Amino acid sequence: MTAQAGRPSVRGTAPDLFDKFQPLIDQRAALLAGGLTDPFNLVMERVESPTVAICNGRRTILLGTYNYMGMTFDPDVIAAGKQALDEFGSGTTGSRVLNGTYQGHRECEDALREFYAMDHAMVFSTGYQANLGIISTMAGKDDYVILDTDSHASIYDGCGLGNAQIVPFRHNDVEALEKRLKRLPADAGKLVVLEGVYSMLGDIAPLKEMVAVSKEAGAMVLVDEAHSMGFIGEHGRGVAEAQGVIDDVDFIIGTFSKSVGTVGGFCVSNHSKFEILRLVCRPYVFTASLPPSVVATAATSIRKLMSGGAKRTHLLENSKRLHGGLKELGFTLGTDEPQSAIIAVIMPDLERGAAMWEALLHEGLYVNLARPPATPQGMTLLRCSLCAEHSGAQVGEILGMFEAAGRKVGVI
Repeated sequence: MTAQAGRPSVRGTAPDLFDKFQPLIDQRAALLAGGLTDPFNLVMERVESPTVAICNGRRTILLGTYNYMGMTFDPDVIAAGKQALDEFGSGTTGSRVLNGTYQGHRECEDALREFYAMDHAMVFSTGYQANLGIISTMAGKDDYVILDTDSHASIYDGCGLGNAQIVPFRHNDVEALEKRLKRLPADAGKLVVLEGVYSMLGDIAPLKEMVAVSKEAGAMVLVDEAHSMGFIGEHGRGVAEAQGVIDDVDFIIGTFSKSVGTVGGFCVSNHSKFEILRLVCRPYVFTASLPPSVVATAATSIRKLMSGGAKRTHLLENSKRLHGGLKELGFTLGTDEPQSAIIAVIMPDLERGAAMWEALLHEGLYVNLARPPATPQGMTLLRCSLCAEHSGAQVGEILGMFEAAGRKVGVI
């Protein structure tokens, strides 16, 4: 029926679907009005190494890339990618359960099984999809997902896709987790989701205690080790290894976009029924698989990380020196002591945080500007992620840049 036939037209009365973003649009416009470089749209014109790029025409030290082990320019990694590109082409054009499993995907999963000394490994197209897929598949409508309030967006989205009951508990609070678990039905399916290192503040979870109370309550445990793989633990297997509970964890989720130095995600497990997930996990079944060159670089990088002890030691030294130096300069940091390769510098507000970010960029240093609602407790953070390839001289340069920018902006 047309409007002329008696049905009133509603054209022009419906709200613009962008209206819900108007506060953010206004905030961004206000920040950029004074000529501020857009901190969320920086272009790197050339990348020279894991620690240096050309940004806005000048040499810039990279301190916000999550390239923890500096594998992006490793000669063996690059050679493996080039060879796979030549031999298998640029892409798979299919999902893993159709035509998207190449020899390289199996070799990458073999490398993961060897790295973690586990029975099963499943490679996803991104780390986000790994969380989305495993959580949504394992925890359904009548199940419970118990998670830390500071959990990554992919964890929350995995809960939403699976339609599970979400039970949050206070960040890194073992007692709060135990209380939540005791309130749940004893016969209900329960999945406790934790992270080894939390990406905003760089703090570490008390996994030893949390895994113990979770198992006591009959829950399965998933640990996201995205920001600890390669660096933390004797073999670089993450916080679960470092705290001696890796054998008690049911699933470990990780990503290739941090220490591995490429893109993709994975889940490893010792559960005897794990392989059925390849047929029932929708984000795995219905997504095109990673290009052959990507899984080749990932497999090569993972195998090299197995002997990365010297790099891990150097990265820890860098973290201690930068954390101590920033603290001595008078900056407020996210942790009292260095716990990971992430060091969060807390800013008084978004405006001064953005000004400090630009002042650092002008000095020749790139860091991440993190803002609410992504950050805990409404904080504005300058998030620094160190690399094992940063030299001692570069860490000294970084401290000098922070001091100059901090005094210019009035933060210190």
